[in-house]
Amino acid sequence: MDRSDLARRILDGERRALARAITLVESGRADHREEAVALVEELRKSGRKALRIGLSGTPGVGKSTFIEAFGMMLTAKGLRVAVLAVDPSSARSGGSILGDKTRMERLSRDPMAFIRPSPSQTQLGGVARRTREAVALCEAAGFDVVLIETVGVGQSETMVAEMCDLFLLLMAPAGGDELQGVKRGIMEIADIILVNKADGDLKPVATRTCADYAGALRLLRKRPQDPPGFPKALMVSAMAETGLEEAWAEMQALDAWRRETGHWEARRAEQARHWFREELQHGLLARLTADPELVQLQAALSDAVADGRRTAESAAREVLDTLGR
Repeated sequence: MDRSDLARRILDGERRALARAITLVESGRADHREEAVALVEELRKSGRKALRIGLSGTPGVGKSTFIEAFGMMLTAKGLRVAVLAVDPSSARSGGSILGDKTRMERLSRDPMAFIRPSPSQTQLGGVARRTREAVALCEAAGFDVVLIETVGVGQSETMVAEMCDLFLLLMAPAGGDELQGVKRGIMEIADIILVNKADGDLKPVATRTCADYAGALRLLRKRPQDPPGFPKALMVSAMAETGLEEAWAEMQALDAWRRETGHWEARRAEQARHWFREELQHGLLARLTADPELVQLQAALSDAVADGRRTAESAAREVLDTLGR
């Protein structure tokens, strides 16, 4: 189908067209990139916006189970939910398991939901570079909530925070030294910390863990985009499906406050600036590897740097000067 037809089908909410469009934006081929950019630009005119929720947590914390339970709760309320799950790619083979859809069996069958696993490829930050465009496509398709699940590797969460309205951090009870979770980078970007698996024998431990994180959050510097009481720590159980309603109510309250006070629009604008700078950097790197003359110059200067005949700074400056001519 041509681009206009694909755009029309996406605006009509066709999931097959949406899947095809996401495949297009994830492609690295130059002709596909041109088509993808034009498609996203065309769909941008629809003006549709969804609540973007980023979610991260260490492996085994129950992200997929939580997303399925949370997503089923939202679809039961009549909301359309899209899940973009980023799987880590092997640095050796480049492959990914992409098993998130298999783990969310109930949600994947829900006609109100759309699940799309994507490989992180070589993208740092645990988020596929084109996830941001996939989010825009889901918004154009009329989804009310877009959940972005990232690879929880400790320092990856800043990337997903740059494309979402709310950032959730999922933690497990009795996961070792609780202060390990109190790391500046991740705690400063979390809007809500959810202590999962708060059921059965683990509930008392989860209660203590939640109190620890709540205390740690109070020690952090107040952020201008937070109303009183945020960020906060809550207990949930994805298996028992408890605490989900309370967590959703807190997310709605935080989102509503940010919209009323102008923080929501300001954040979206800053995110757009961030991704503009990212695209510029990627474009410059692409030009460095596409020009045969520049590739040859880089190889020669790389050898000179390795031999100690040139410094890395002067060699890099020469390549950039050549690029600017």
